[in-house]
Amino acid sequence: MTVDAHQRLAAIGWFAALPEDLRAALFEAGRLSRRGVGEWVQAEGDEDTGVLAVVEGVLRVYVQAHGGREALISLLPAGGVIGQSVSFGGGPRIVTVTAATPSLVFTLSDRALRRVAAVRPGLWEAVSTLVYAQLRSVSLGLAEMVALPPRARLVSRLLALGGLGDGEVVASQADLAEMIGVTRKAVNGWLGELESKGLVRLGYGRVEVLDRRGLERMLA
Repeated sequence: MTVDAHQRLAAIGWFAALPEDLRAALFEAGRLSRRGVGEWVQAEGDEDTGVLAVVEGVLRVYVQAHGGREALISLLPAGGVIGQSVSFGGGPRIVTVTAATPSLVFTLSDRALRRVAAVRPGLWEAVSTLVYAQLRSVSLGLAEMVALPPRARLVSRLLALGGLGDGEVVASQADLAEMIGVTRKAVNGWLGELESKGLVRLGYGRVEVLDRRGLERMLA
């Protein structure tokens, strides 16, 4: 692993919270790989579970709905971590993940997790913390779909997606529309309003959040 990749991994929230010796053991046990646009990173139903971290790039996260349709539920930018372990009472992978942009990902397989946990059992507490964070995120997302009007859902999603990095949300208007359950035309109109107020800047396939506090006030 290069020094740069090591430093970027160490800065990711989930890893940064770990004791230094545990973090070092995980970095030794894991694997870095590059994914091109559209390449699969993992598939829903895979028995080989584990932890996945995004070092650079953006990943798309899908879940299969009734009828076999895959629904885009989230984007995972650099700094994001997802996963679970069948060794810790879980089951097969519950989401499909593909690369939205050229991406560098770090993966810890179940085998790697078990190997590290055999020496450092505190790892399972860290995995539990990660699973809880994912459950909380899903619960908040469900609450927003029920309680917030459509434009507010867009604002909330922009804040969430722009919060892990430099404020740039790498997502098309079609992606945003699918994630909040509205039409692309509606998203186009609302983004235009936000840009006219100086809250965001629109680009091709991306939205830059310029004023987080201004967006947050829209949700107050």
